[in-house]
Amino acid sequence: MRTESSNQKSLRYRLLSCVAIGVMIGNTVAPIATASAQEGRSEEGRHEEGRTATPIKHVIIILGENRSFDHIFATYKPVHKGESISNLLSKGIVNADGTPGPNYDEALQSRGFDTTRYQLTPSKTAYSVLPPALVGGPSTPALCAALGVTSGTSCDTPANEAVAKTVENGLPDDYYKYLLTGGTGQTSKTPDKRISYAGRDATHLPPGPYQLTSKTYPYDAYAASPVHRFYQMWQQLDCDASAATEHNSSGCRSDLFPWVETSVGAGSNGAAPPAGFNESSTGEGSTSMGFFNVQQGDAPYLKELADTYSMSDNYHQAVNGGTGANHVMFGAGDAIWFSDGAGNPAVPPHNPVNPTAPGTPLPGYASALSEIENPNPRPGTNNYYTEDGYGGGSGSPTAVAPNANHGGGSYVNCSDATQPGVPAVLNYLHSLSHKIAAGCETGHYYLLNNYNPGYFGDGSNAYTDANANNTVFTIPPSNLRTIGDSLNERQISWAYYGDDWNRYLNDKYEKNAEDIYCNICNWAQYSTSIMTNAAARTEHLKDTTDLYASIAAGKLPAVSYVKPSGLLDGHPGSSKLNLYEGFVKKIVDGVKANPKLWAETAILVTFDEGGGYWDSGYVQPLDFFGDGTRTPMIVVSPYSRGGHISHTYADHVSTLKFIEANWGLKPITRRSRDNFPNPRTESDPYVPVNSPAIGDMMDLFNFDHDHDHDHDHDHDRDHH
Repeated sequence: MRTESSNQKSLRYRLLSCVAIGVMIGNTVAPIATASAQEGRSEEGRHEEGRTATPIKHVIIILGENRSFDHIFATYKPVHKGESISNLLSKGIVNADGTPGPNYDEALQSRGFDTTRYQLTPSKTAYSVLPPALVGGPSTPALCAALGVTSGTSCDTPANEAVAKTVENGLPDDYYKYLLTGGTGQTSKTPDKRISYAGRDATHLPPGPYQLTSKTYPYDAYAASPVHRFYQMWQQLDCDASAATEHNSSGCRSDLFPWVETSVGAGSNGAAPPAGFNESSTGEGSTSMGFFNVQQGDAPYLKELADTYSMSDNYHQAVNGGTGANHVMFGAGDAIWFSDGAGNPAVPPHNPVNPTAPGTPLPGYASALSEIENPNPRPGTNNYYTEDGYGGGSGSPTAVAPNANHGGGSYVNCSDATQPGVPAVLNYLHSLSHKIAAGCETGHYYLLNNYNPGYFGDGSNAYTDANANNTVFTIPPSNLRTIGDSLNERQISWAYYGDDWNRYLNDKYEKNAEDIYCNICNWAQYSTSIMTNAAARTEHLKDTTDLYASIAAGKLPAVSYVKPSGLLDGHPGSSKLNLYEGFVKKIVDGVKANPKLWAETAILVTFDEGGGYWDSGYVQPLDFFGDGTRTPMIVVSPYSRGGHISHTYADHVSTLKFIEANWGLKPITRRSRDNFPNPRTESDPYVPVNSPAIGDMMDLFNFDHDHDHDHDHDHDRDHH
């Protein structure tokens, strides 16, 4: 057996080979005035910060990864007798034990047919059984492999837990074991032998949602990850204005989830489909249809929070796309676009790609980078997009043929109706009874998915950096205005706390495998006004170690954004939901341990996106970019007790509206989504009649009620 010190020494090198950790996931801004330390702000600044519309003086927004509302809360029952919820159980789609319910047919999925140009509503036929549910995630947990344990599904020992604590500091002590458990014990992209639902195995599942967990599939298990890209998500929703009803005014039927997973998956990067392409080739199968069962012990801590505090069952991801685009929306309330690095719109690299040899530029072209989306199906295929992906090749600026970087389709000029994919979305938006503006500025190429931010943590330009360890799949520096600019102008304190930030500062190319900081998640890292100001970087960009110290000292900034590392963010495939639960619990417990801080703090617990998991909730189109599926949003505060379920329509930009309402700030820009009004409803509390509209989250609180700060489980009190 290795000693602890030798385990630590070898850990960083072995992590490099672990697939689970390797899963990767026009408004000009004036320069920020030199930032000062929180204690050193002016008397005027302290007065502005303390002047709030509610008793909340500190808001903490914790952002997990890739879980839809029904994926976690499919069978949740509100603890308060006067509350209702919209989920699979309440709709009769499943029973409390997770089995198919009397209305299971309402969730049936279909196989689409799209062979000519991208369509939101292709012709379709119903599945009789789902495509196979496939294995994803590590066979042996990543930390186990890093410690030299290369087989088995667990390596949980006291010695190994001690080593795990040297890698990650974001968990309560009794959660570290989960870093060492839950391996699949199977080969990836094969039918998952753990899955059994309604008496059927992974290759014969009924054509709707299925419960993941069972006697053979524990909650503490790694799982596959569905596709979560822009055009794929739009297509999965199957939105048709002619199908609109009183309770579904968008006409989105959400019945093409497995088909999009199996027909294109995460994209082609310009390459042709592999030989023998079938429903297992993308490695996803019907992953999107899996759900947990909180009635049987799944997601116990999130359920406890929902029971005790307030939760929304009508909160949504803001962009039909992945992590990067949605985190930018958290900070800016808008989509980011490709520029010349000086604030002027520009055209991204757009070269043809040889589908049979994508790593070799075609004659006459110096590059095979093709960063503009083209979701039209490749000739001879059913929905295999021509150009879409996170980028092929190593990404290194020094890569050359036959292994040159290629593809990377992630931008769109949605102001141009001749661009591939754009007409389908625009035609849908314009055909709605409430015609929806696309929100696309002329000549702007908007980022729809994940690209690295334009700056490294030290403020240097990441887009122009030609180091061999960098990646070309990086967006130029941006002058898009953010909530950071708004707060700085009013001298209201804020911070973005990124787990592993300190490691990243000394390892900007993230070569150290222990450095699992998420750069694409930090909306401030895209921003020129923040990143080119050394004082601003020092003041506002911090590690979660600083968060824990600030909580202990009772000196939190007014606004805090908190992001776990790739180990703890709950992202399927590379993390687990119980690890995110532990990350949240450490923060909540820390705040509650400081009575003064707890009395004036709201902790918002959510996820960046649904991750491609199916959801049964209403989706409101707001503009070209979204909204997308529901994600959980739980508000933890002395003022949000009682198990209240909010039905008010909200999305990520609602967090900005709450900050602005509480601290008296104006919308970030003239076009950001925080300009949208609060929803008005009539017969259906979920569907705004003044669309586009999103709430400010105030209804998740009860500021008029007397609050007993010593009792957190008073579920029977009247919330209203």
